[in-house]
Amino acid sequence: MDIRNDIKYLLAKEGVTLTRMAELLSEKTGYHYTVKSISGKLIRESITLKETLQILEIIGYKLVPVKNSGK
Repeated sequence: MDIRNDIKYLLAKEGVTLTRMAELLSEKTGYHYTVKSISGKLIRESITLKETLQILEIIGYKLVPVKNSGK
């Protein structure tokens, strides 16, 4: 799983830039996000589940756990 590419793909699909996502995430959380901070978290794969869920919620998605087939 490559969370960086997955999130960037969904943002591009929805027409949301990292700049806009930083603004929206800052408004939603009250914490100051920048393009650099979000990009760095994605590159280092240190983005939290909570931040990922907030990003997905902002762009109209939700995370749904699905059991692996055959297990």
